[in-house]
Amino acid sequence: MAERKSVLLRLDPAVHDALTRWANDELRSTNAQIEFLLRRALAEAGRAPSGAAAQPKRGRPRKPPAPTPPDPTPPDDPPPEDESP
Repeated sequence: MAERKSVLLRLDPAVHDALTRWANDELRSTNAQIEFLLRRALAEAGRAPSGAAAQPKRGRPRKPPAPTPPDPTPPDDPPPEDESP
């Protein structure tokens, strides 16, 4: 994996606070939120680089879905067989 670039970014404190709140709402770090938004803006503008690695998945893996319980209703009775001689 290629080394990631470090960037010094100067932001208005109110903008930083808003980004931090948004990141917390989506369970991301502020840095990950900024990268997410930049990637989305690049994609929407048709300027996403073709060689960029996918954004790494962070956090705990999701639990698999719970199995569905069996249907408690009994199946319909089968139709009676024809008893002609």
